Amino acid sequence: MSTHADVLILGGGSAGYSCALRASQLGRSVTLIEADQVGGTCLHRGCIPTKALLHAAEVADTARGAEGFGVRANVTGIDMPTVHAYKDSVVGRLYTGLQGLIANRNVNVVRGTGHYAGDRTVNVDGTAYTGSAVVLATGSTPRVIPGIEIGGRIVSSDEALRLPEVPTTAIVLGGGVIGVEFASIWASFGTQVTVVEALPRLVAGEDPWASKALEKAFRKRGITVMTSTRVTGASQNSDAVSVEIDGDATLTADVVLVAVGRTPNSAGFGEAGIDVDRGYVCVDDRLSTNHDGVYAVGDLVPGPQLAHRGFAHGMFVADQIAGLRPTPVTDALIPRVTHSTPAVASVGLNEAAAREAHDEITTLVYDLAGNGKSQILRTSGGIKVILAGRNGPVVGVHMVGDRIGELIGEAQLMVGWEALPSDVAPLLHAHPSQNEALGEAMLALAGTPLHAHS
Repeated sequence: MSTHADVLILGGGSAGYSCALRASQLGRSVTLIEADQVGGTCLHRGCIPTKALLHAAEVADTARGAEGFGVRANVTGIDMPTVHAYKDSVVGRLYTGLQGLIANRNVNVVRGTGHYAGDRTVNVDGTAYTGSAVVLATGSTPRVIPGIEIGGRIVSSDEALRLPEVPTTAIVLGGGVIGVEFASIWASFGTQVTVVEALPRLVAGEDPWASKALEKAFRKRGITVMTSTRVTGASQNSDAVSVEIDGDATLTADVVLVAVGRTPNSAGFGEAGIDVDRGYVCVDDRLSTNHDGVYAVGDLVPGPQLAHRGFAHGMFVADQIAGLRPTPVTDALIPRVTHSTPAVASVGLNEAAAREAHDEITTLVYDLAGNGKSQILRTSGGIKVILAGRNGPVVGVHMVGDRIGELIGEAQLMVGWEALPSDVAPLLHAHPSQNEALGEAMLALAGTPLHAHS
């Protein structure tokens, strides 16, 4: 088999395999080098298994509160082996489907650890593979806290996904997306959870309104939230793990999850001549590196570390290599969802960024208390819409509430198409649905509120 391909891709995660599928679709020969399993972190150790656990947690919450709906049920315990079997079956089915797609598109998959050597060459176990174009797509790994080693009762998200039993108590270091999702899972399973975040608020990348709403909901659920708190050390024994925080205070739990973000897998690229800054590969607006014909995609590139951003990067680069001149991916238009209970979802600018970008803005918060479906689901929260100017286009949508992430598609269309409230207000939203909340917000902004006080 030839060691040269039109497109040589190092890394088979979301960005890498989407690039492979699209390049093959465009008639290019493709070699995909992957050290583990195609699908990467998202499919095997991230998005999919985590969301499967979150759904199991939602089932537990539903059963626990069933009597309030007139259904007699109770939760006698969480059978983690069965939970893991369910989670793994979801991953397994998707992995089988992905393998079929890869085979159907005639993508040559090379199993092994690849090392970029420059000159559009990747070495794998002594064999040099070359490409007319090379795509670096090696993804990221969980970030660590200096002085706190992963092992035993101190785990990263990788180990947290495989814990054989539900911890009685847990400390989550980091209040970003990964941290709050695991905090939500464990709280639903009955764990006493404490979240420790160095920044002043949870999900600091979101609008402060959303952070405040999430923190309020977490505290109502019995989750302890400690913001503006730094960790100074950790120790463990066979029975527990202790964490030292600011002010010489100590927290103790059965398990500690280190969830302080992810760091790009860019080791060796700098030595090969690729420009790297603080671990991230430097690229232009078309994802080209300083090496001619070499691109970098996904978590290697500064910006939101999201699987769907990786998909978009991979397809963009494949189109770029084929000479199609696609439109660059705009990070501000990428939808974001934190699948906690309640969920947080957003797209576009937060209020601070909107004020920097525009001389004047308009904001409106529609409370889910006025939404029939949300009342049926017994979820609280709201939708915050940000306009440019008094009657300008929608530049940001921020949402908090159970299942609210399912609304992000329509919100993305509003922001991406720079819709005016008057454009959206005449569109019908099914009743009762949570989508109505977006419609009601647009009606109010257009000056014709229905189920809201004018």
